[in-house]
Amino acid sequence: MDFSDKWSNLPTAPSLKNLTDGGFGLLKETQHVPVQDLTKAHIESFDHNVSQGLSRVVQAIPPLEFMAKNERVSLSFVEATIYNPVVAKGSICREMKVFPAECRGRRCSYKGKLVADISWSINGVPKGIIKQSLGQVPIMVKSKLCNLHGLSPKELVQHHEEAEEMGGYFVVNGIEKVIRMLIMPRRNYPIAMTRPKWKSRGQGYTEYGISMRCVREEHTAINMNLHYLDNGTVMLNFIYQKELFFLPIGFVLKALVDFTDVQIHRELIKGLEDNSFYKTCASEMLRIVMEEDCTTRSQVLNFLGERFRVKLNLPEWYTNEQCAIFLLNECICIHLKSDTEKFYLLCLMTRKLFTYAKQECMEENPDSIVCHEVLTPGQLYLMFLKERLTAWLLSVKLSFEKRGIKLSAGWTTENMTKMLDMGSDLTKSFEYLLATGNLSSKTGLGMLQNTGLCVVADKLNFIRYLSHFRCIHRGAAFAKMRTTSVRKLLPESWGFLCPVHTPDGEPCGLMNHMTASCEIVAATTPTASLPALLCSLGVTPVDGSPGRAFSDCYPVIVDGAVVGWVETDLAPSVVDSLRRFKVLREKRIPPWTEIVLVPETGKASLYPGLYLFTTPCRMMRPVQNLALGKQELIGTFEQLYINVGILEDEIEPGVTTHQELFPHSMLSVVANFIPYSDHNQSPRNMYQCQMGKQTMGFPLHSFMDRSDNKLYRLQTPQSPLVRPYMYDHYNLDNYPSGTNAIVAVISYTGYDMEDAMIVNKSSWERGFAHGSIYKSELVDLAEKVRGEDAVVFGTKAGDPKVNDRLDADGLPRIGSKLQYGDPFYSYINLNTGQSFITYYRSQEACVVDNIKICSNDTGSSCFKRICITMRVPRNPTIGDKFASRHGQKGILSRLWPAEDMPFTESGMTPDILFNPHGFPSRMTIGMLIESMAGKSGALHGLSHDATPFTFSEENSALEHFGKLLRAGGYNYYGTERLYSGLSGLELEADIFIGVVYYQRLRHMVSDKFQVRTTGARDRVTNQPVGGRNIQGGIRFGEMERDALLAHGSSFLLHDRLFNCSDRSVAQVCVDCGSLLSPLLEKPPPHWSAMRHRQTVCTLCGKSDSIDSVSVPYVFRYFVAELAAMNIKLGQDAWEVQHSGDRVGWFHRTIQSGTALRADPNGGPHPGITPPFNVSVQRVSHHNAVLRLHLQQVEAQREDGQTRFLLHVLPPDHYSVKELLTLDRLHFLPLSTSLSIGQQQQLVRAAQLSQEVFYFRGQAENLQPAIFPQVVALTGQGGSEGAAHGLSDALLPVTNAKAIHGSAR
Repeated sequence: MDFSDKWSNLPTAPSLKNLTDGGFGLLKETQHVPVQDLTKAHIESFDHNVSQGLSRVVQAIPPLEFMAKNERVSLSFVEATIYNPVVAKGSICREMKVFPAECRGRRCSYKGKLVADISWSINGVPKGIIKQSLGQVPIMVKSKLCNLHGLSPKELVQHHEEAEEMGGYFVVNGIEKVIRMLIMPRRNYPIAMTRPKWKSRGQGYTEYGISMRCVREEHTAINMNLHYLDNGTVMLNFIYQKELFFLPIGFVLKALVDFTDVQIHRELIKGLEDNSFYKTCASEMLRIVMEEDCTTRSQVLNFLGERFRVKLNLPEWYTNEQCAIFLLNECICIHLKSDTEKFYLLCLMTRKLFTYAKQECMEENPDSIVCHEVLTPGQLYLMFLKERLTAWLLSVKLSFEKRGIKLSAGWTTENMTKMLDMGSDLTKSFEYLLATGNLSSKTGLGMLQNTGLCVVADKLNFIRYLSHFRCIHRGAAFAKMRTTSVRKLLPESWGFLCPVHTPDGEPCGLMNHMTASCEIVAATTPTASLPALLCSLGVTPVDGSPGRAFSDCYPVIVDGAVVGWVETDLAPSVVDSLRRFKVLREKRIPPWTEIVLVPETGKASLYPGLYLFTTPCRMMRPVQNLALGKQELIGTFEQLYINVGILEDEIEPGVTTHQELFPHSMLSVVANFIPYSDHNQSPRNMYQCQMGKQTMGFPLHSFMDRSDNKLYRLQTPQSPLVRPYMYDHYNLDNYPSGTNAIVAVISYTGYDMEDAMIVNKSSWERGFAHGSIYKSELVDLAEKVRGEDAVVFGTKAGDPKVNDRLDADGLPRIGSKLQYGDPFYSYINLNTGQSFITYYRSQEACVVDNIKICSNDTGSSCFKRICITMRVPRNPTIGDKFASRHGQKGILSRLWPAEDMPFTESGMTPDILFNPHGFPSRMTIGMLIESMAGKSGALHGLSHDATPFTFSEENSALEHFGKLLRAGGYNYYGTERLYSGLSGLELEADIFIGVVYYQRLRHMVSDKFQVRTTGARDRVTNQPVGGRNIQGGIRFGEMERDALLAHGSSFLLHDRLFNCSDRSVAQVCVDCGSLLSPLLEKPPPHWSAMRHRQTVCTLCGKSDSIDSVSVPYVFRYFVAELAAMNIKLGQDAWEVQHSGDRVGWFHRTIQSGTALRADPNGGPHPGITPPFNVSVQRVSHHNAVLRLHLQQVEAQREDGQTRFLLHVLPPDHYSVKELLTLDRLHFLPLSTSLSIGQQQQLVRAAQLSQEVFYFRGQAENLQPAIFPQVVALTGQGGSEGAAHGLSDALLPVTNAKAIHGSAR
């Protein structure tokens, strides 16, 4: 981790040497170090964890002991090795090594073999060691295990990689996946925090607690809390196998050490000897243990083992004491090896908890970067590997239990190898983790989330690609939180997390990016020599007595272990000595050590102490140590207590101890590319960080070797004239992403309103921002034609369908143009001679760029898999999105002819017309400065440095570039006189015109426009399908419906939601109102096929009561669904005879329990009030039909046809408002027997919804109080009613009361 010269040789200013020197594009001897450092955190953590980490994991996995054939079997890992990726066994090849490019092309995973040495013993007698393959695990590209490690750019290009290949990702199923870096609590540090929800953990619990995430060397983590109870005692809680356990602290302290109660009490009250309340509490904690008759350590261990063994899954021959020792080793302060160290740490945590509960020390902010570290990819990989290895041992035990009885020859090595071969493979679980990002784990690995752990490293452009490796996410659990405190930008993050580079919207403040100089510690060093060094500097050992009272001493904590006490006046000199050793690399103190002295301030501040951290996964950054004149790495906690100046004039002698290496050290790599970002409003810089990652640029050089699903390419990218020197530091000219454009700030024609921009048509014709998209399609005949071995690519000779468009191998010619409907590829069955042609189905024409013939992992599918890469030309069209580098995004609104564009005195017409209204409210002054700088750079042949903080009030940018412009013969302020392209007259105002670097973004109209006349329909509902890719419709949602209702355009609404959706004509029986019963009569055999068949209602047996009605098809489907659940739904129409006239059909409007009846001759008719308020009495009848009348509005058309407007009861998460849309219907499932709770729920829903439905089922348990509006209609009683069918229930209203009364 050598960092001393890394930031010393930055370029002083950007240069145009790539354009002027002849050597640009030639491969260098070595790779460019700053670019390689971008993925360093990922690669270093992986390298470290698969070498040292793997051997630690193997030692840490406890042996698995179990009984088999009445003998004690023990299995344990001795050693494990991961090998480089090589070809599968039995393959014929020239090169044994497998390279990432092959895996991408073949869509397989880049993985190496994991081999373990397993020691086995029977009844404690060792029987030997067996080498066992455990499957294949993914290998990180460019790590030490990767076959690309250490290759020169020339060799990398020979292996079809980029010359500057950075690595840091895994290849899984051909896709590049990055394990996300997550923020975790700082390991082995007790954090004082308040959690109001802790009060609900039990009686007496308060909101005060000390939380600690204990992490072992091999990264096994466990979360442990100390809770303060209101009776003055302390409860320890920990999580084991996702279960929460609680233990009074007294039991733990007595179980750890064989001390007397007096010794334990003395240790607990160190530094608080004068606090009588605390002394009483300490005695109370020990008294609780005495009450359980636990006076000695062995009694306490026996007591704990007896209670916990049921949860620990240990062999039955373990004693209670052994179980308790296992519990202490695996669950309590697991980062410490000895029980004495654990005892001293728990005493310190208890003292801190009491100090905090009495408000004598401050709460630590768990959202502050001070209390954070990073979960690196290597760490997650190793934690998961450890869990899978433990699970593998368990799977071997299970195979013993299943098949071990059948082994005849006894305990031989062959038999044992057979058993081990039955263990579960690790390959699938690792690939699942990386492919989906989902963690399936029994223990949860001490993490808050189990999804979203991996992301695709998409090569949209280089800036987006590199930002995947610098990104740090707070965690998915925080995204759902209602509070904003987790998202806040805190001052402690200065220099570690970029304040600008975070997305706007949902992940704002949760997804952060490391600054350019921030590094993550990967290495670990043994710290055994540190306590001795500290003692030599004046620290008293933990069991000694310092010269002063404990209250005048600071505890000294090294990586979570209490090593001693240091007197308060001696502590600063100890810290200075340690810092000197650290910077000068003396006394074996690693340079990534964090030295923190938290002083006593006399008032409530952080808990005082001297803390030293050497653990991995911490964020550190280099600053200049002024006293020693060298660079020093400082950590997040350390930064709080040292004084760092930024500029020379800020340094105060005796106060300022360190200085920043450069003023923009708080910006991320991507934010460093924004020119003059210190002159822009902050949100604009945030927008540019996002839009820089969406730019169409030059993502890679190996286009011919890649088969990504989608790649964007700008045809003629340029090197920006104005740029920060960090652009050159990262050699970004290799991956440019924009074009220098002449931009005039003028309001011209009105086509540039609301962020639109006008582009010069001649510039467009000359190739301004032209680009293309590369799309790849993998065709696998083994999947297309399963079980057929004789299918290969090819064409049948003289096939007219091919029309000479395909070659003899069945594939299109390279460079040929494909239109919709052209033959795409063809394959032929060698046995039958039959050929099959697949046609090109995209609406966009494309050019065949290249075709790769692939195979599979084993090399068995010869000429069965091909990858066709097509190039779709995408030149800018109206509606495509552009942006400057200052968050000024706009869309191309017109291609304006050059002859009508305004022109300068020299006859130059601008490329882009930008509306001046885009500046005042956005305050992107950086863009105005860039315009002047670009103009002067073009005049003088310079590349100007646009690094932020180079200009100030005293040395202003306007003055600097104004003088350059004046020297070039232009206006000092960057304005010119322009002439109208239409009239030729000089424009009255001076127009600001200059050179601005413009980016073309990937959002294009061609990808977004959606048109549909007719097309596919859903097979179930008959409604148009959704989705642009399948030519679906656009959803006409509830808001659109509201808009049409508000306009009163009911015919349009009817047309959209009915005629153009799923209008269908149905037969309905007007007597019983059923949509299902009208069926065509079944013809007897003697009828002729020509004979007219009538539609007959199967319930009424009549054909004259059948009418046709237009209804949405989904309604008919819904009626059938309800019928399947024994619910009848029919048109609720009552027959009214009026003065001997014809039968009138009407629909009623129910409002507040009264009814208005429609008279057949027109006009309202005061009818009988329907019996809505008849209460339900106890109905013994088993087939009662319940009819709920809810507020239902139905309409009748003038021509007598009935329209059904039906709205159905929603599930809980639908709003009533959403129900009113007719294009979506939801079903109400009802059980045949309703509980009281269900009845109440039904009535509540009934008051909200608009609906009429029938329910057939048992009505015995209906409560009259709940159902005031239910009418029970029964048949003639008994089981006879069951045979009558639902139609029997629909009797005239006048008889309802009588029937109701007759129910027993």
